[in-house]
Amino acid sequence: MNDPQRETAVLGGGCFWCLEAVFEQLKGVESVESGYTGGTAPHPTYEAVCGGRTGHAEVIRVTFDPSLIGFRDLLEVFFAVHDPTTLNRQGNDVGTQYRSAIFYLSSEQNTTAGAVMAELSAARVFANPIVTKVELLNEFFKAEDYHQGYYRANPDRGYCQLVVGPKVAKAQRAFTAKWNRPTHS
Repeated sequence: MNDPQRETAVLGGGCFWCLEAVFEQLKGVESVESGYTGGTAPHPTYEAVCGGRTGHAEVIRVTFDPSLIGFRDLLEVFFAVHDPTTLNRQGNDVGTQYRSAIFYLSSEQNTTAGAVMAELSAARVFANPIVTKVELLNEFFKAEDYHQGYYRANPDRGYCQLVVGPKVAKAQRAFTAKWNRPTHS
């Protein structure tokens, strides 16, 4: 992104509905889009990605104001709301499309991602080794419209109540100072 007032981060940590619902509520985050990256298919669809046929991961693209929230802050939230120690899995979601990954857009993001992961490992924050991949972003493909704002539009759906809602509540408790909007009940 060329706007010096704005930066972009692309993160994968399981189902994009969960990450989107958390990150769109952080101060300084201006937009969050669910999408796909990291694979080989030129025009991935949700069905193909979920079927494991594209190599893409479900990700979010976060546009943020670095004067209000930094990339390191985003990574702090990212590592707190998913399990970076499970390879190709988040809870019951299994497959490479649910891998933990940071798709960097600059050498600074690459360096910061490596430093944060080294700090978490040295502090033994997790019982198991971090398996998050750090990869250069190739191309981001925006997911279908019905995935955008999914939790806001469907808070009463089972997956939202059982999986997304608890992650949002956990993040709100852990990052109160970074929280911008009230959560769904």
